[in-house]
Amino acid sequence: MKILITGGAGFVGSALAISLKTNYPDYQVYALDNLKRRGSELNLSRLKKHGVEFVHGDIRNKEDFDAIPAVDTVIEASAEPSVLAGLDGTPDYLINTNLVGTVNCLNYALKHKAGFIFLSTSRVYPIKTIETLNFIEEETRFALSDEQPVAGVSAKGIAEDFPLNGARSLYGTTKLASELIIQEYNEFYNLKTVINRCGVITGPWQMGKVDQGVMVLWIAKHYFEQQLGYFGYGGTGKQIRDMLHVADLYRLIDWQLHNLDQVNGEILNAGGGLESSASLQELTGICQEVTGKTIPIKVVPENRTADIRLYVTDNSKVTALTGWKPQIGIRQIVEEITAWLAENEKELAPILK
Repeated sequence: MKILITGGAGFVGSALAISLKTNYPDYQVYALDNLKRRGSELNLSRLKKHGVEFVHGDIRNKEDFDAIPAVDTVIEASAEPSVLAGLDGTPDYLINTNLVGTVNCLNYALKHKAGFIFLSTSRVYPIKTIETLNFIEEETRFALSDEQPVAGVSAKGIAEDFPLNGARSLYGTTKLASELIIQEYNEFYNLKTVINRCGVITGPWQMGKVDQGVMVLWIAKHYFEQQLGYFGYGGTGKQIRDMLHVADLYRLIDWQLHNLDQVNGEILNAGGGLESSASLQELTGICQEVTGKTIPIKVVPENRTADIRLYVTDNSKVTALTGWKPQIGIRQIVEEITAWLAENEKELAPILK
């Protein structure tokens, strides 16, 4: 099998590429990336070591696909992933990468009759609707109630039929627009596709920032003994997210790669689920235990732009269709990332410190 992974030197793309080559040494895996994200250059030697062929190119430029031979499947893992991207009044790079870039990827897939696996985001769900959901304030976290004002949500989390009306961030909008175009290619060009709406993805080799990769950021700040803050929602640190280890995501992508007909045309929520969720307050406690370090955390009660109180993925549909469910919990994620920081401290300190 021949596979193209876009964003292939990024956190998710490189993890998928290396896992595929490790498990299927005979497969040809191409990783296309423009290396814009700081830290992505550190993955080049890892890709080479595992036999992944790196292609320096940009999905915004359709000509950059000309140098790539025909493949059987495209895994579209490239994106400008920041929720805050474009909010400074210049959304051009965001739109050109996340929307125009996806169209170029689709056209390349169509040309070679390749399958198309798309990594979308839970950020396609509107902010205001999420913010009006019924929740319970527990001792260390906010939790969803079973009784809700809209469909597609329960105590288990948010499902695929959650309403899509409303603003969701420019980032979420570009991903939703891409989803719509993918559905058209599936219907009218008979391109085999599957869309995965992922929650927070994390694990070693993620170059975490405030607006994307918060779990690695949280652990790194503890490790390097720097300050953090509980921002918004009264500054309690009770806002929650579910966390999906990239190795768990790989298991799903591996299944889809080899069983695409069974999920062709589907949209699937894929996240850590309730079992692998944590509030910032809870994450702080685990970080303190694992790293052995306690750091100052300032309290800022005011909410930040585009933030949400809680997000947990309801994986019921993806589990029913594929049998997949996450296996790696929060504590193991923190332990793995801490070990990775210790092992690569010299290279990572300038990026994550």
